[in-house]
Amino acid sequence: MTRLKDSLKKHLLRNMFVRNYSRMWPYIKPIWFRALLSVLIAIPIGSMDALIALSLKPYMDLVMVEKSLTASWYIPVVIVLFTCIQGGLTYVAEYLNTWVGTKITNRLKYDLYAKMLTYDTDYFTRNASGDVIFSFNNNADMACSGLLNNLKSFVQKTFSSLSLIGVLFYNSWQLALVCSFVLFGALLPMTTLRKKMQGVFNKSIAADSAVLTTYNETYAGNRTITAYNLAELQKSKFKTILHNVLMIRLKMLQKTRWLTPVMHIILSTGIGLSIWFGSHLVLSGSITSGSFVSFLTALIMLYQPIKGIGGTYNGVLMSFMAIENVFNMFNTVPKVQNAPNPKPFNSKFKTIEFKDLSFEYNAGVPVLKDINLTVKRGETLALVGNSGGGKTTVVNLIPRFYDVTQGAILVDGVDIRQIDMYDLRQNIAVVFQDNFLFSGTIRDNILLGNENATQAELDKAVKMAYLEDVVAGLKDGLDTQIGERGIMLSGGQRQRVAIARAFLKNAPILILDEATSALDNKSEAIVQKAIENLMQDKTVFVIAHRLSTIRNATNIAVINEGRIVETGTHDELLKTECGAYKMLYDMQFKTNQEA
Repeated sequence: MTRLKDSLKKHLLRNMFVRNYSRMWPYIKPIWFRALLSVLIAIPIGSMDALIALSLKPYMDLVMVEKSLTASWYIPVVIVLFTCIQGGLTYVAEYLNTWVGTKITNRLKYDLYAKMLTYDTDYFTRNASGDVIFSFNNNADMACSGLLNNLKSFVQKTFSSLSLIGVLFYNSWQLALVCSFVLFGALLPMTTLRKKMQGVFNKSIAADSAVLTTYNETYAGNRTITAYNLAELQKSKFKTILHNVLMIRLKMLQKTRWLTPVMHIILSTGIGLSIWFGSHLVLSGSITSGSFVSFLTALIMLYQPIKGIGGTYNGVLMSFMAIENVFNMFNTVPKVQNAPNPKPFNSKFKTIEFKDLSFEYNAGVPVLKDINLTVKRGETLALVGNSGGGKTTVVNLIPRFYDVTQGAILVDGVDIRQIDMYDLRQNIAVVFQDNFLFSGTIRDNILLGNENATQAELDKAVKMAYLEDVVAGLKDGLDTQIGERGIMLSGGQRQRVAIARAFLKNAPILILDEATSALDNKSEAIVQKAIENLMQDKTVFVIAHRLSTIRNATNIAVINEGRIVETGTHDELLKTECGAYKMLYDMQFKTNQEA
């Protein structure tokens, strides 16, 4: 049974190495020669450690025993020469290792980032920012640079150990056999490490991700923290997270670092036995004093690489686990995918139809139920209702941020799930309530709507979005840096930049998700004018908090608790006594009068 278990462990470790190597090969292949050289160069570096121990035998026998200096003059020169060569090779190895590791890591990070861009909205909704950053960035560092560094170190220590063991056998095969038995006992516990590390490794990733998430939230929510005096509360939460990190680190140490002291004890025992047995061999004349000193020197030097192999092996295993996590990310299939043979989007469509549509974020908890609507080209559909009723969810299904659970959204009878996703989204412009602006200039953010836009088209978009006065008042105009998330602009200015971006895209379908609800009256009036310009000749889906802004909508649908309870024009719905829309409108009208 024990042999079976040992055989199984070896088989699993071998399979793990082969599997991870085959996964990484496409990244190693373009630079395989330098990658191989960065590892192979560790062989002579490690092997040269044996030179000092080996040279002590003739030196001790000639100088200490025979009292001859002339015969041994070359030994110190050889030691210095080979030490210089070893130092030069170490520098070359470090340079190659850094170059190869960074090249592979960057390629892997690029592919991971490209994979992340294919993930649907649901993934980013359900995962904290720290988890995403750690999964796509930190794991790549551990998988590539960590693996190469540890592999180089492992090879160097292994060949240093083998060369020093060679010196042991050269000086005394009897003593070497005793030491080999001890060394085997020191390395044996390494076979149990992987199984013990797996669970703690995953918990360690989760703890580190929580730290990253806290930093991200503190950066993004710094004004909320200041306004509500949350500094002490945040510090308390962060202290708890750091305590969890400490406990997991200690658990990791308990699971893995016991190997180093165990090897320390075993190797020290081996040194003690060698001194005792070696002294007996010297006194009996079986070996010379020089051989014994050379043997002891090699054995003591062997102590460091053997002890270090345990920690390096631990690092290699962690890199293998990171590789497995990375390729699990690659193998993850997003919920929203392109059809096998997608159809092009018909930009001259006549109707968009929501047919028997239902949707659930979580299984068994319906958010939308039996939605049936038809919107003709050039019409405006306004969605209104109480907060949490499902309005935003309806418009999020059009560009396939999520896919419907039941039913379908049809463009001229074609299910949007059969339409090429890129083509579909290219024909949809979205203006959110809180639009995301990227670091860079105003110009950069507007041109995201159409990178190939001419200066005339850009100027028109700025004018139609009522951004001219804003740009004119800035020293650098359109080339003004706006900071991360556009922090240097006001809310109304950010909305107008987003509207200008939508102008440049010039998509036939426009989605307005409460684009003015977060603005003050003055900003809202300006942004509303820009939106009216944007809506011209478009098929528009608008979610409006202020009902006065949707009077001219072709059709208004009132959604409550995931169902459509009323549809009609503004005038038609106001004529319905005790109707849902009329109640909402009267409530707002009364509130405005009181204000």
